[in-house]
Amino acid sequence: MIAAIDARLEGIAILDYGSQYTQLIARRVREAGVYAALYAWDTPAETVLALEPKGVILSGGPNSVYGEGSPTLPTWVLQSGLPVLGICYGMQLLTHALGGKVAHADKHEYGTATFQHDSTCRLFANLPDDIQVLMSHGDRIEMPPSGFVPVGYTENSPYAAIGDDKRRIYGVQFHPEVVHTPRGKDILANFVHTICGCESNWTMLNFVEQAIQDVQAQVGDGQVVLGLSGGVDSMVAATLLHRAIGDQLTCIFVNTGLMRSYEPESVAQTVQQVIGARLVAIDASERFLDKLQGVTDPEHKRKIIGEIFVRIFEEEAAKIENARFLAQGTIYPDVIESAAKERPHARVIKTHHNVGGLPQDMTLELVEPLRYLFKDEVRRLGLTLGLPEEQVWRQPFPGPGLAIRCLGEITFERLESLRHADLIFRDALQAAGLNRSVSQAYAALLPVKSVGVMGDQRTYAETIVLRAVVTEDFMTADWARLPYDLLAEVSRRIVNEVLGVNRVVYDISAKPPATIEWE
Repeated sequence: MIAAIDARLEGIAILDYGSQYTQLIARRVREAGVYAALYAWDTPAETVLALEPKGVILSGGPNSVYGEGSPTLPTWVLQSGLPVLGICYGMQLLTHALGGKVAHADKHEYGTATFQHDSTCRLFANLPDDIQVLMSHGDRIEMPPSGFVPVGYTENSPYAAIGDDKRRIYGVQFHPEVVHTPRGKDILANFVHTICGCESNWTMLNFVEQAIQDVQAQVGDGQVVLGLSGGVDSMVAATLLHRAIGDQLTCIFVNTGLMRSYEPESVAQTVQQVIGARLVAIDASERFLDKLQGVTDPEHKRKIIGEIFVRIFEEEAAKIENARFLAQGTIYPDVIESAAKERPHARVIKTHHNVGGLPQDMTLELVEPLRYLFKDEVRRLGLTLGLPEEQVWRQPFPGPGLAIRCLGEITFERLESLRHADLIFRDALQAAGLNRSVSQAYAALLPVKSVGVMGDQRTYAETIVLRAVVTEDFMTADWARLPYDLLAEVSRRIVNEVLGVNRVVYDISAKPPATIEWE
């Protein structure tokens, strides 16, 4: 659950039914300048209502309202008299609970559709008559509940939107929160402003103030150790935590041997000279590489790395009096993809070492101040906190480091080749002025050998894949259309300069179906 809201601010409560898009709803509401708090659907009423929300949004989810054990609509939602917006599964729940009919659709709708609406409905005020929306459902509304009228339809959904203006309850079958529904932001803004009556008073400065209070309340006079991975998220987390608790924070940077070129030096300089926090630097390269020897399964890699990280932190924490907390730069896409325990109805995509890869017998309590932010929000937070732009806009780097970009067996030699190739790619993007145009870019080393020819000699060497994506929220992404000349130059340099590589390919997969990282 997101932290409790300051009583002076107006907010919207979002009940999570397990959709991969749930946090996008909170994001869109925040973009409208309104605080959004996310709760599991079965959170006790008193916990949610302590927010004093001005409206409730029910998320989508993977279940059917008729399925055994499917999540239900808490009775307090309708009893509260608050405005309610149901999205996809949330709409079907409202219909089912209020006596309407939900049935399995003969023709499923997955993908974009043209949605036509009743322009007199406040939910769709100031929108064109026809808009593009993203549909993703197998069930549909066959009969709205009493008091509801149809306010929108698509070719396959006669009740793609329904509403009861008197009770201020609405349902939409599509997903207004995703970028594939271009005017979805306006629909959500209409709900929170026009229907719920919220004002725009939520900013990143508000988040900073609230996060500082939350950290101080959780930590008290305890000492906190923060694991720095070298990426943007952990640096921003370190800055925020240092602002909140000062010398109670000790940043621990572990050189795993899985870092990018020049990463250890850069991290140390930023923490000591920019953030001003206490830093303990540990070279544990041999420890990590020894444990990873012979391991090729990506999930196994992540769990090994998570285990060693925590053990090192525990060892260092034992040297610090009253150290009881482990802080991390976990952000929400990590939580979603790991389907963490607080979201039991979500589906696991992959385990992130700082969410699902931690050992169960860990003795330190977690502090994760960025847990409900997206990458671009983390960057805005970093700038708000005064971090230099070059630090905030550096290419994202995963917690497990190059271990998940070095596919197959991890060896020192393969890591060195990967480091060199990755540096060539990133330097080329920087020189071309494209570093901020792509959301994430890196090189990965594939355990795939192919025949080549160099200097009239036959070679049989491995393959580097270049990956560059553009995305708004890292939940979905498209491959970056980089200039051919840049790709050609990067390929030429890698093949000529990197040992053990004779072929370079470019990944043109979107997310989904692929993920941004290869492992």
